Amino acid sequence: MFVDSHCHLDKIKRVEEVGLETVLNDAAAAKVEHMLCVGVTLDDFYPMAELIAGRSNISMSCGLHPLYVAKNRVDYDELTTICQRDDVVAVGETGLDYYYDKDNHHTQQESFAKHIELANQVNKPLIIHTRDAREDTIAMLKEGRAEQCRGVLHCFTENQWMAERALELDFYISISGIVTFASASELREVVKSVPLQRLLIETDAPWLAPVPHRGKENQPAYVTEVAKCIAELKNIDVEEVAAVTKRNFYELFHQVKAGA
Repeated sequence: MFVDSHCHLDKIKRVEEVGLETVLNDAAAAKVEHMLCVGVTLDDFYPMAELIAGRSNISMSCGLHPLYVAKNRVDYDELTTICQRDDVVAVGETGLDYYYDKDNHHTQQESFAKHIELANQVNKPLIIHTRDAREDTIAMLKEGRAEQCRGVLHCFTENQWMAERALELDFYISISGIVTFASASELREVVKSVPLQRLLIETDAPWLAPVPHRGKENQPAYVTEVAKCIAELKNIDVEEVAAVTKRNFYELFHQVKAGA
């Protein structure tokens, strides 16, 4: 059985077209037993929570994505209240993205610092988005004592140095369908070096569908392709990848009931 450690069910067009149940049935057929639905803005959180309400095989998080902080409603008191909810298992996604946003570094950093502080306060792990901000991301995690709450660098596309620094902070590295892309040779080398006990797998659906589904809308069922690629890179059975990454997920997101 597999776990999709990062998806956005509320953003999948197919959910709007055929309903959430169909997408979840496809995931179940692919032996995906649990999904973490990740929030990116405060306003998006409430309809997301309503969409997945009452489903024990879906968990959720809440945060302010770094690319949305400058243009969306920001209320850290409200974020704190949401993240204190029992049904919210993580803080984020948050982090730094200097690739797409070259003008609001200070705003991103201020938000990131508040998320780290909040995660330590509520004792829930961080979900980190980082791109072209390696040194600042690691420095802020260290400064904020993020090793206390721990977390994951999701959809990892960075280099060996950043992976090693994240592991030193007791963080996990989450691998998406990008690892299957022809252009991702450096990432595949990083995956080979990171212990399986520190890896998670994800889709980041509806984006970044893995080969052989590239070009389609992504969905949780496709997380199996990520696991297969990791198994090939590490020369192990895909069943081992599924079992260990699933165990890693439940260990990190400790409020999620294993097997739910």
